[in-house]
Amino acid sequence: MRRLLAVLCAIAPAALAQPSGSPAARPFSVTLDAKAMHEECVRLEAGENRRFYWKSDAPVDFNIHYHREREVFYPVKRDAMRGDGGSFTAKTGEDYCWMWTARAKAARLEGKIEPK
Repeated sequence: MRRLLAVLCAIAPAALAQPSGSPAARPFSVTLDAKAMHEECVRLEAGENRRFYWKSDAPVDFNIHYHREREVFYPVKRDAMRGDGGSFTAKTGEDYCWMWTARAKAARLEGKIEPK
């Protein structure tokens, strides 16, 4: 019981710092094998935006995409990048995914997607 209370006391300040209903930042850090991919997905409504930045120690293909039935749409698509960042604003309400694909060799990838 004491251990549970200690854990709750430790996480309470972080929970209180985040306003109710406000989306949290999404940091990530992964290692991709050659030709492997990683996605970070979030639901955005029309006009909602996210700041993002990332870096990699090897070139990766990067895109932001969403699916409608069997079709895939790419509002952002870049090849052979070692890093990128900026702001993305949704034109329509969709589940958007930031996706990275390692090229010929493994890549260490880290970054963050956060509310603007």
